[in-house]
Amino acid sequence: MEELIILGTGNANVTKCYNTCFAVKCEEEYFLVDAGGGNGILRQLELAGIPMEQIHHIFLSHEHTDHLLGMIWMIRIIAQRMKQGKYEGELHLYMHSDLIGPLMTIVRLTVQGKFVKLIGERILLHPLEDGDTAAILGHDLKFFDIRSQKAKQYGFTMRLSDGRKFTFAGDEPYRECEYEYVTGADWLLHEAFCLYSEMEQFRPHEKFHTTVREACEMAERMGVKNLLLYHTEDRNYENRKELYLAEGSQYFHGTLYVPYDLERFIL
Repeated sequence: MEELIILGTGNANVTKCYNTCFAVKCEEEYFLVDAGGGNGILRQLELAGIPMEQIHHIFLSHEHTDHLLGMIWMIRIIAQRMKQGKYEGELHLYMHSDLIGPLMTIVRLTVQGKFVKLIGERILLHPLEDGDTAAILGHDLKFFDIRSQKAKQYGFTMRLSDGRKFTFAGDEPYRECEYEYVTGADWLLHEAFCLYSEMEQFRPHEKFHTTVREACEMAERMGVKNLLLYHTEDRNYENRKELYLAEGSQYFHGTLYVPYDLERFIL
């Protein structure tokens, strides 16, 4: 049975929690999805009890700093451990093909050459196109372009061990191009920047984000069973769960989750 570990739940500008990223645990291995905006990913992994040596597959959704820069630290630390003989096997990085160039530019500018040389040898980059599939930790994944108007971004849908559908829809609102991946999902991970009642304060639509109410209305319409909301503001962080559940439960009648950083869920 798989376990979902939410490492971060905040948007790009948060200070009271970490940027949105998570890991899926399959037996003793972990599949990491995004890495937040800095070396805080190292602390989050430590607090979650996730050994770096048990991460061999990472997916990077897009180029924004709150998703990309933590990946530089993952590459640096894992390459260092490879050199020290503390990391067995290869690290596989999955991302849309246009993202490889920007990632490698930052890596070459910030990571020591002796570690960069491991890219292509033991750190393997897997460029993805819309609709590509991959087998990761014994699970079938299909990657899809969410058609972002800001920066090219991919999500994925995964078949869990019991055949149920787990979908990561990136950090922008649902679009019709995602229909086959979102409709009837047993688990949907979707952004919700703020409460609907706070729309004038936070103006999520100007940032290509949505509200709790809108995300829940969409999930209800699409027949989603379990909806997890993240990538939020953090001004209401201490009361966020209570406030978001109160609004969302009016519009979504499946199981609604509004996690704090480091919460875990059996899928």
